[in-house]
Amino acid sequence: MLQVLSMIYLWLKAGHVIFVIFWMAGLFMLPRFFVYHQEAAEGSPENAVWIDRERKLMKIIMWPALIAVWVFGLALAMSIGAFQQGWFHAKLALVLVLTAYQFWLASYAQALATGTRKLSGRHLRMLNEIPGVAAALIVVLVILKPF
Repeated sequence: MLQVLSMIYLWLKAGHVIFVIFWMAGLFMLPRFFVYHQEAAEGSPENAVWIDRERKLMKIIMWPALIAVWVFGLALAMSIGAFQQGWFHAKLALVLVLTAYQFWLASYAQALATGTRKLSGRHLRMLNEIPGVAAALIVVLVILKPF
């Protein structure tokens, strides 16, 4: 199995990077959608449009990308023996944080769809920094492998 993974290492890496880009795009877009959604009047046609956009973004891009990132990433980790390396544990923890963040975003989308608006636009804009900070830390960990 490891021999096969080693032979397709570059394909695994390419797939991982491609789907990380898709996933991160969704993680950046959805909170911005929420800001605009909350500005729409409840029950208005515009409100319905935002509900549909958020649902499509999650269903068509974010959930498939999340699954692909995990599959390609775990295959990559197995192929290079990353499970014994400290930098990988830190990266994995950050990916778990981003995964939990996506589940929270999905629950907030459901809340907005039912008319519950718990956060202000300012709070949503601040939460939108989570994927950027996590991505920067992950890139540093993967490139520098500091520990």
